[in-house]
Amino acid sequence: MPSTLYVGNLPYAIDGDALNKMFGAFGTVVSAKTISDSMSGRSKGFGFVEMSTSEEAENAIKELDGKDFEGRKIVVNAAKPKEDKPRRPAGAGRFGSRDGGRSGGRDRSFRR
Repeated sequence: MPSTLYVGNLPYAIDGDALNKMFGAFGTVVSAKTISDSMSGRSKGFGFVEMSTSEEAENAIKELDGKDFEGRKIVVNAAKPKEDKPRRPAGAGRFGSRDGGRSGGRDRSFRR
């Protein structure tokens, strides 16, 4: 079992230090971080904790998954590896082409 854990449904005020303290009761915490929105800086309500051994990680899952933490029932499970998303070709933006929805054809002149 991997030693990196996903921790979800966290209160938004929780930071990596609080996760470190919570999981430190179950072994050595290698790293603990919460994930924040890059635009607003606000917590997304989840994070990751890396324990030094898989046994410590398993114990933390057994003890903490589903427990109430500051009024929220937290989710703790083994983190899944990040999947590689297929890359888009250059210029293939999310909002369509650069021509503003016009497709080919001749240029229109706007006479008044």
